[in-house]
Amino acid sequence: MKLETKYFKTDLLAGLVVFLVALPLCLGIALASGAPLFSGIITGVIGGIIVGFLSGSNLSVTGPAAGLTAIVLAGITTVGSYELFLLAVVIAGVFQLLLGILKAGTISNYFPSNVIEGMLTGIGVIIILKQIPHAVGYDKDSEGDFAFIENNTGHNTLTAITDAINSVHYGAIIITVICIGILIAFNKVPFLKKIKLIPGGLVAVIAGVVINELFIASGSILAVQKEHLVNLPIPGSFNEFIGQFSMPDFKGLTNSSVWILGATIAVVASIETLLCLEAADKMDPLKRYSSGNTELRAQGIGNILAGLIGGLPMTSVIVRTSANINSGGRTKLSTIAHGLFLLLAVVSIPTILNKIPLAALAAILIMIGLKLASPKVFKHMWHNGKFQFIPFVVTVLAVVFTDLLKGVGIGLVVSILFILRGNMKLAYFFRKDRHKEGELIKIKLAQEVSFLNKAAIKQTLVHLPGNSRVIIDASETVYIDHDVLELIKDFVEFTSAEKNIKVDLVGFKEAYKIDNTMSHVSDADEQLEKEVL
Repeated sequence: MKLETKYFKTDLLAGLVVFLVALPLCLGIALASGAPLFSGIITGVIGGIIVGFLSGSNLSVTGPAAGLTAIVLAGITTVGSYELFLLAVVIAGVFQLLLGILKAGTISNYFPSNVIEGMLTGIGVIIILKQIPHAVGYDKDSEGDFAFIENNTGHNTLTAITDAINSVHYGAIIITVICIGILIAFNKVPFLKKIKLIPGGLVAVIAGVVINELFIASGSILAVQKEHLVNLPIPGSFNEFIGQFSMPDFKGLTNSSVWILGATIAVVASIETLLCLEAADKMDPLKRYSSGNTELRAQGIGNILAGLIGGLPMTSVIVRTSANINSGGRTKLSTIAHGLFLLLAVVSIPTILNKIPLAALAAILIMIGLKLASPKVFKHMWHNGKFQFIPFVVTVLAVVFTDLLKGVGIGLVVSILFILRGNMKLAYFFRKDRHKEGELIKIKLAQEVSFLNKAAIKQTLVHLPGNSRVIIDASETVYIDHDVLELIKDFVEFTSAEKNIKVDLVGFKEAYKIDNTMSHVSDADEQLEKEVL
């Protein structure tokens, strides 16, 4: 995929906003994973520049993933060292590369849209709930920890909000309110909406830094201290900077635990990536489609490189992707730019970055969350009917109260149950409430009747009124499952006689022929049948 220049300016500005959002998330996820802080930055840079270039997606942004924190935390302990863990990351990348070559990415085509919508909305709710503590100056839980049960505190998302309310920092609240006001103004005020030179997110961050510096200069108790600011590690020399990189221990290739961990990372990372890819395509204003196979190959190469120089495993990440789209990103240039900004900032201006209040970044994320979890989405899904709305709501709740993968898994199960139920109902057309004893009844089978329809058809045949005439019409049917044929045959030969039901089979092909010697349709019967049809 070639880089386009049409959206060059908006892509660069979007990349800048994504960089501001990604920076604390990279550090927070590394902290929550029990890994060196710099490892998160390594993954963010590789995910932005390398994977961004190789990816087939225009909008998805790759980086360290919140969904992998528990696996990383447990994995480092299980294999015994961070160097062996890095080997597992390399192995995971190789597995992903193979999955892409084998075209396993096509699985993304089978994620139901109601589950994807539910996942996005659930993530939006989580972002809001998780950022409320940071917005009021309570930063006990790491940025990037999106699980309901928090890794660092042992509390959950809701109790953390309660703790935050009891420990508010008024300086952080002031910064949050002003930054949200700036973001709303850039979205609502016509004059500011027309200004494309600088994004609202960047203005909000600069305003947050300036306000806090004024608080510090005046000696105010409102000043936000170091523990509530971005905390990027600052090396004292070039050798210290190089010392932040690590290499895998290839002696662990004979260690089965390393291989198991690598396979686990590959599977989880691939599923999260494909889910995010589908979500990105769904949010894309230009309605483009991305190749899951290309994405898996790009992610595999990214994880191999990350593992080789000390980075965390990566996936395509919904939070960064949403920030990219909402900030005006339209091509992969914005993703690559965010990676370049991460690299340049870490090398050149870490001291300046460490002046950014987490409250200012919380304001940006809260606005992103509000867009993802907009009431309009609930209204839209409600109008789509219960078969769409119920799996959607279940997915939202499951994502919020468990984690991304478990929530999507629960949503998929519910969605599949509704699909099966709908499939059973669509196998034939029959209105039992319209038929009474003695009437002519027609059951018209669909083009395909599978074993999934057996239970519904059986219930219909069992409850047919006695002393009636039934026409089972398969004239438009291409396929009928053997079990369904046996069910119809048993009904014709045995059950119908007990209830004095006269059965006529219409349109059954030679391969599906059922011996029906029960009747000969009379002229009067033919006329009655025409009236029913």
